[in-house]
Amino acid sequence: MITGDKTKPMDSDFIQSEHVTHTPAPPITDLNGAYSVVQRLRSRLQTAVRGRDEVIELLVIALLADGHMLLEDYPGSGKTTLAKALGDCIIDDKPDDDISTFRRIQFTPDLLPSDVTGTTIFDPNTNKFFFRAGPIFAHVVLADEINRTSPKVQSAMLEAMAEKQTTIDNRTRKLDELFFVIATQNPLDLAGTFPLPSAQLDRFLFKVKMHHINREAELEVLASFKARRAGAGSDLPRVTRTEIVEARAVVENQIHVAPEVRECLVDIAGRTRSDPRILQGASTRSLVLMIPALQARALTRVRDYVSAEDVDYLAPYIFGHRLELAPGTDNVDAVLRECLTEPLERLARSTMRR
Repeated sequence: MITGDKTKPMDSDFIQSEHVTHTPAPPITDLNGAYSVVQRLRSRLQTAVRGRDEVIELLVIALLADGHMLLEDYPGSGKTTLAKALGDCIIDDKPDDDISTFRRIQFTPDLLPSDVTGTTIFDPNTNKFFFRAGPIFAHVVLADEINRTSPKVQSAMLEAMAEKQTTIDNRTRKLDELFFVIATQNPLDLAGTFPLPSAQLDRFLFKVKMHHINREAELEVLASFKARRAGAGSDLPRVTRTEIVEARAVVENQIHVAPEVRECLVDIAGRTRSDPRILQGASTRSLVLMIPALQARALTRVRDYVSAEDVDYLAPYIFGHRLELAPGTDNVDAVLRECLTEPLERLARSTMRR
């Protein structure tokens, strides 16, 4: 079990002074160190974006699980602000790798694939070609309004999201190990939008619909606008690229996943595939991606093991956008909840017996 109070950063005095002086941080090798990364990310994001604590939690989980995140809502709901705030949380401790900490791609109908991945340019002074990297070469990439561009450009993201590499002029170029995509999209009933291909949707770990925040949070947004624009929270400790990569390794190796949890996931997937209301059930890839997400969720709950509650909480965000419903069925949440009920009950009973 992780030690310490989950409501307070661990070794906060040390972490604060460490990042103010920008001295090299000690390697993160245990769950306490990984949890300190969670706390620092939470603090800065919650200061920058008000009323979105649940979305922030999912964003931190996706980052530690090495997945990508798709945010959907109407314009003005804070999607872009949240992505930019995450980029501001990260310190690039490898400044010589020619990779930016944060880059934004504004997707438009006239965008070309080379505008995303980069292109080869001829230099007449040296009579040589050189590669000019596109905005995809960054630690955190914001794909803003991704469904406003053509499917050809959307598919240019596929290789990068799946393999952390991109092929340009028959040459494969590696992206950074941290590479993390936050994509935003507007609902498909808006003019000028294109549906994302199923293969690309499957690359996103989570799809989150951001609804309007409550009245109290909205009042707080208005009251704190000037302070946030002036840089409120900029004095809070940040995290380095290396710390996030090390925290991912700790989560993978030190959060226990019981065999019963894996059986539960397979049973859930089986039910989605056999349900007559579902044309396309959960893929095996979604189950593979779910394991590190469950481990990351356990870390944020200050546990060193995955529980049935983790599965229950994350399943709608992981499976919801991957299921294709039969004609006449439109409530994916209700259908998925029925598929979850029995496997989760068995998992909970087996956990109680232990």
